[in-house]
Amino acid sequence: MKTYFLSAISGLALIAATQSVAEPQAEVLHYWTSGGEAKSVAVLQEEFAKNGGTWTDMPVAGGGGDAAMTALRARVLSGNAPTAVQLKGPAIQEWYEEGVLADISAVAEANNWADVLPASIAGHMKCEGTWCAAPVNVHRVDWIWANADVLKANEIAMPTTWDEFNVAADKLLAAGIIPLAHGGQAWQDATVFEAVALGVLGPNGFRKAFVDLDRDTLTSPEMVAVFDQMRKMRGYVDGNFSGRDWNLATAMVMNGEAAFQIMGDWAKGEFIAAGKVPGTDFLCASTPGEGFLYNVDSFAMFDVDGDDKKAGQELLAKLVVGQNFQKVFNLNKGSIPARTDVSLDEFDSCAKLSSDEMNASSEGDSLLPSYAHGMALRGAQAGAITDVVTAHFNSDMSSADAVQQLADGIANSM
Repeated sequence: MKTYFLSAISGLALIAATQSVAEPQAEVLHYWTSGGEAKSVAVLQEEFAKNGGTWTDMPVAGGGGDAAMTALRARVLSGNAPTAVQLKGPAIQEWYEEGVLADISAVAEANNWADVLPASIAGHMKCEGTWCAAPVNVHRVDWIWANADVLKANEIAMPTTWDEFNVAADKLLAAGIIPLAHGGQAWQDATVFEAVALGVLGPNGFRKAFVDLDRDTLTSPEMVAVFDQMRKMRGYVDGNFSGRDWNLATAMVMNGEAAFQIMGDWAKGEFIAAGKVPGTDFLCASTPGEGFLYNVDSFAMFDVDGDDKKAGQELLAKLVVGQNFQKVFNLNKGSIPARTDVSLDEFDSCAKLSSDEMNASSEGDSLLPSYAHGMALRGAQAGAITDVVTAHFNSDMSSADAVQQLADGIANSM
């Protein structure tokens, strides 16, 4: 009888212990919905499942993440925040200030994030000293992509200055080829604009204008020259560009309808997903000028109730910054790992070029956060800039008027 009693007690204890270990649950809001992006996020879903978690996918397409942020705000206001959300840059701090982010410092410290992440990237993941987000990758924004066959057929080399780009674009126009594949969406206009601005202003000028918001730089003759080049860029896109998604613009380069696209290296994910080979089918290079504009995808963890959701956050954070996921995800996504200890042996030539130039820019103090992709500025200031950029791109506004509106718009947003 005594033995039976002890066995029963042991059995109950085992059941209680089993029940106390919550199955990790994660509802994940993200805007990775194009071909290469969807393939990349599937890697994380699979790894999450292999580690005993249940993933509820909440993809929101469109607007470079704008639609996803609208959906997020509605969820938070209703008191039903997702477990994890694709966020980046100052947006992480803004949500922290609203008191809705969770502290994942225990995971970060247990897995030595501070030792394997660049300090600049780690800084974006912290909220008043505590870890509140997990970095997925490092994207370079200032890339120019090209169809190799189109350039070869027209005897055009990858441009290293904006004057060279203009000469090549004029030659392509004369040949009946669209020089620049572009989608007429505000964030895409801003992507081209900041690449042009970095090349024209230089790294120091870019930092003064779009990080420090220095009015003298914003109203300088050099800034007028930026808008002058943007006016030229407007003449190099086709007449049906309005509203086109970025991945459809990438497809135009793939099929030879257009020669170039200026877009972050998520575009490379589209080429790779389509079976295209860098250096053979398509070419990659930094846009004309010095410096490196980065965009870091990350997952911010929101304050949720339930041990299962909290366990899901901990597992997700651990996996996201894990070496295996950092390698496999970025091989699919087109970006490079946020961790500095991941081997690039399996990565393509564009990724290796990105890593080399990121390290060189870091040493040369020209590694800069992208304003267009939410890394440099808060929403109000970034929005003020983009409003002027897209208004100028879609009208006959003069460069001088654009510069004045730029400075005034930023001042009014402060």
